Amino acid sequence: MPDAPRVLFYGSPDFALPTLRALIDSPYRPIAVVTQPDARAGRGRSLKPPPIKELAAEHGIPALQPARLRDPAAIAQIGSLKPDLQVVAAYGQIIPTEILDLPAHGTLNVHASLLPRWRGASPISAAILHGDAETGVTIMLVDETEDTGDILRQRVTVIDPAEHAGHLSDRLAELGAELLLETIPDWLEGSIAPVAQQHEQASRARRVKKQQGQIDWSSSALVIARQIRAYTPWPGASTHLGKTAIRITEAVVGEGEATESPGTIVSAGHHITVSAGTGVLDIVRIQRAGKRELSAEEFVRGTRDLIGRRFGTEDD
Repeated sequence: MPDAPRVLFYGSPDFALPTLRALIDSPYRPIAVVTQPDARAGRGRSLKPPPIKELAAEHGIPALQPARLRDPAAIAQIGSLKPDLQVVAAYGQIIPTEILDLPAHGTLNVHASLLPRWRGASPISAAILHGDAETGVTIMLVDETEDTGDILRQRVTVIDPAEHAGHLSDRLAELGAELLLETIPDWLEGSIAPVAQQHEQASRARRVKKQQGQIDWSSSALVIARQIRAYTPWPGASTHLGKTAIRITEAVVGEGEATESPGTIVSAGHHITVSAGTGVLDIVRIQRAGKRELSAEEFVRGTRDLIGRRFGTEDD
């Protein structure tokens, strides 16, 4: 094996950026990146490249953007690069066997959970939503099915009870990049024995859909608080107050029991306290659609007669 293996990197969103940066500044600088096609975004619906493509361009690294990785043309193009090792971090497509078989040293994936818990597209949101006390990152071998490959290394981190998915994602992305660089040399030297996952213990985190952010005020305050954390920043935890669309960006479980119907505002001051199906929720930060995020106090000062009104209804 040469001192500088030919590394091919697969990734697309912000989560993959720390891993690519770490590889660029290491002996494992990628020969190319494979990322998703440019997508339309924003009010103008202009084409926007994935973050990985932009970072690769800054460092003079070519980017491949096949719409379907299984297309023969894509397989041939990647095969022509003759990679010794492939690294994946939140790429967004299943990698076919024909590509997995290319590198002599296999394909390593940086996954944002402690596999086999939370296989799938949304492990960070799932960990928060289900009240996990800890999570972590796994460096694993990629096989033909999603997140079922053997484990090389894992690192655990505690989930802060107030931490939302965006912040946790940033932490895990950095942790994963660090662990990957510790793992690659040992893997190439043959000093790591892969460990098979305990498949019977697996749980699945399916892709989050926008409608999952809609708050059901008949749920318990604990469930709603987790939902807000799990779906911040995307798709956001949303509700209505009268005709106004509202996003709640930070909340905690309050003290006391629900005394009004779910969604009813029972006090408004430093926090906005709302009756839930069980318990009360203290809203800390809130945002009207199209407006800037506000503290609860700022929102209260700018909104008259809040007490007694109900979230989750368009009736004034």
